[in-house]
Amino acid sequence: MIDDFAKQYLHSDLRDIREVMLWKLDGLSEYDIRRPLTLTGTNLLGLVKHLSITEARYFGDIFDRPFPEPMPRWDDADAGDAAMWATEHETREEIIDRYRRVWEHSDATIAALAIDSPGHVPWWPRPNVKLFNILVHVLTETSRHAGHADILREQLDGSTGFMAKYADAQPDTAYWEARRATIERAATAAATKPDHAPGRPHRPAPIEA
Repeated sequence: MIDDFAKQYLHSDLRDIREVMLWKLDGLSEYDIRRPLTLTGTNLLGLVKHLSITEARYFGDIFDRPFPEPMPRWDDADAGDAAMWATEHETREEIIDRYRRVWEHSDATIAALAIDSPGHVPWWPRPNVKLFNILVHVLTETSRHAGHADILREQLDGSTGFMAKYADAQPDTAYWEARRATIERAATAAATKPDHAPGRPHRPAPIEA
């Protein structure tokens, strides 16, 4: 009973966070979903492309149920780098549609296998795994990148929210500027205190008897 519950719980969370990844693209231009927003080039459409490859691999090859479309090899360094961004020849629709097809393939694997079904991940230090391990791994990976997407989207247009149905109503620009200024003042004040000097451990104030 607990095995069925665990599989359903993890699978439900994975379904939800996948939708969040695509929601973060809504309403943005082709340029904004593709442009690098960090020093290492992280971008929204690239995250979706990366996750489609990740899911296809982990719920496919690992359980001898390969995704029926070409995917780069896990040990191909050049292909791995290209998995994190979209070329000018790849359309938004192609990448999103492939991600949804990967979902269908992954969902079929999850439905077909018991949570303790064995798999093999040759690039892991402990390569012999179960479906449980892979569900947790892919959910963690997708959630991590959803957090990246949260920050990237906020940088682009100030939009925030955990998922579409809980999208945050945005206060006016003056509110956010004032809030940011308050946080900046606190950070600056803390940095100038002697006890907070670089390399010097912070000592909490003594507790009075």
